[in-house]
Amino acid sequence: MTRYISNKLAFFVLLIILLIGSIYIIFNNEGIIKFIKLKNEVNDLNAKISQVEQDNKNIKAEIDSLQNKVPAKIEKVAREKYNMIRKGEITIKVIEK
Repeated sequence: MTRYISNKLAFFVLLIILLIGSIYIIFNNEGIIKFIKLKNEVNDLNAKISQVEQDNKNIKAEIDSLQNKVPAKIEKVAREKYNMIRKGEITIKVIEK
């Protein structure tokens, strides 16, 4: 009978140790929850990096087309950025309310 009680007590002690260890592994500063949060943050940052790299490619392509003096690109920039018009054209401004 005492052997049954000592086995039962050893089982409960082991169970409590495993439970405390599991809680520590999950909730401490370097635990699983922190790991999941950091992994999500890394994924978000990688997505932002990809977006910025794509924006950089677009800007470099625009710079290249302007440096290579592509007439259509130069005209587009002149019209949109500097409000330039061709000789004989008139500008119509639309005012939104």
